[in-house]
Amino acid sequence: MSLYYMNPPKEPHHFCVVGLFQQGYRLLIKAAKCLQSPLLLAIRLYWGWNFFLTGKAKLMDHSKFTALFQGWHVPCPSMNVYLAGSTECFGGLLLLLGLGSRLISMPLIFTMVVAYLTAESDAAKSIFNDPDKFVSAAPFLFMLAALIVLAFGPGVFSLDWLIEKKISQKNNTTLA
Repeated sequence: MSLYYMNPPKEPHHFCVVGLFQQGYRLLIKAAKCLQSPLLLAIRLYWGWNFFLTGKAKLMDHSKFTALFQGWHVPCPSMNVYLAGSTECFGGLLLLLGLGSRLISMPLIFTMVVAYLTAESDAAKSIFNDPDKFVSAAPFLFMLAALIVLAFGPGVFSLDWLIEKKISQKNNTTLA
């Protein structure tokens, strides 16, 4: 038994204040959990659309982006424009739908790491000595959005959630 319970405080309000604090904190957690899926939906819709647009731009203006990739010393620039553009374009659409979200977030993160190492190499080198430069670089928010989806999933407003629910219902009925 803890010393706290063996020697309770003399003031009777102390327990009341602690209880109110705990109750308020539980209410805060419950309210915050209600925000999780809408926030994940907003992240997926906004950044999925932006991934789609940047990928589509690469695919639609291949020669322009091939020249940029050559300037950034990306090996096989033509092929990598198609690869990055396809990953961003189709990965963005999958994020929008919430389909294969965690799976597609990995190549999207990889694409953003490559973008840092090539197009934003100065920002990547300054991650510790000038973090403002690192976080203000174009790939940062794209990569952060993909990392959030990888870590927390797409939320309940997604095709992934519907598929998982359908599979779990099917497994529960076959076990019965």
